[in-house]
Amino acid sequence: MKFKEVYGDNTDVRVFFAPGRVNLIGEHTDYNGGHVFPCALTLGTYAVAKKRKDRKLRFYSTNFYKLGILESSLDDLRPDEAEGWLNYPKGVMWAVEKKGFKIPCGLDIMVSGDIPSGSGLSSSASIEIVTGMTLNSLFDFGMSNQELALIGQYSENNFNGVNCGIMDQFAIAMGRKDCAIFLNTADLSYEYAPVILKGAKIIISNSNKKRGLSNSEYNERREECEMALTELQAGMGINTLGDLNEELFEQIKMAIHDEDRRKRAKHAVYENQRTIKAVQALKNNDIAQFGRLMNESHISLRDDYEVTGEELDTLVEKAWKVEGVIGSRMTGAGFGGCTVSIVKSEMVDEFIKRVGDAYREKIGYSAKFYVVEIGSGPCEL
Repeated sequence: MKFKEVYGDNTDVRVFFAPGRVNLIGEHTDYNGGHVFPCALTLGTYAVAKKRKDRKLRFYSTNFYKLGILESSLDDLRPDEAEGWLNYPKGVMWAVEKKGFKIPCGLDIMVSGDIPSGSGLSSSASIEIVTGMTLNSLFDFGMSNQELALIGQYSENNFNGVNCGIMDQFAIAMGRKDCAIFLNTADLSYEYAPVILKGAKIIISNSNKKRGLSNSEYNERREECEMALTELQAGMGINTLGDLNEELFEQIKMAIHDEDRRKRAKHAVYENQRTIKAVQALKNNDIAQFGRLMNESHISLRDDYEVTGEELDTLVEKAWKVEGVIGSRMTGAGFGGCTVSIVKSEMVDEFIKRVGDAYREKIGYSAKFYVVEIGSGPCEL
């Protein structure tokens, strides 16, 4: 076993798993009080852990094996940009203690994942949730999966400096096989909606353009939306942009003085309504309408929210030209990462070849394609 090879002993080890996630529709709505519609994937992150008798923390990742064993301590839980991926598990440990749980001893942890790093499939949130589950189980903290999601978000906001919403951690912690989660981020009410794609598959296309969220324009977009909301609140009593529908927004949008902020707010309002309509279309078995709303979502993310870029636009625009594509859009924060497409089963190979060839010709390097299934939430193996 690899753990024994790395640490010299594998007695009393326990193994945990947390999935990645893909958001089918509802992008950049989760911090605007809107709805999202993500699902967990069968791709994910594994953690093998063993308690120590001291307060030392030792981490090893098979994905970053050249870094070897990285050491820290429960007495030194501080963010350090030079430590890269290590800031995610350390951040959760920090957040768990901030929330009043005391971690009584150190750990040896080995992490291994099959989510492409920096792809927009939430490898960071997956590490956060698998770390939270590991601590929760090893030390009998008694936290619910929803509490694990909130701790993951708290750590990312306050330890890692990414002002993310709750969607990624919630989708991973609360995932259910063959279902997506229709989540109202304003109050965390949710329902599971079966995703039955008769004769179709979900394909994730990784642009292979890496992105670094905390250094990107992500926080700037959030600030623009908050400023737009403040301007709208001067004239009417709303709590979030998600409180508005399209008609009401069009009536009051000129209260937002800056055109860019107006476009950001328009996306948040319209995308929220698209997500509500998309879930209803799925309930009505109207996959064609679901696909049209996916396409509209990408156009809005490109033109109003301006978070797509040449790589994601190329993947989506080439996908739209392939027969059998029901819908395609960027997924995740943008600025690189992945697209998600729903493609008729018999056209999957054709889709991968045609989109892959066109992308490589235009961008100069290859994309990677994953035909994915909707998986369950975190668990101990």
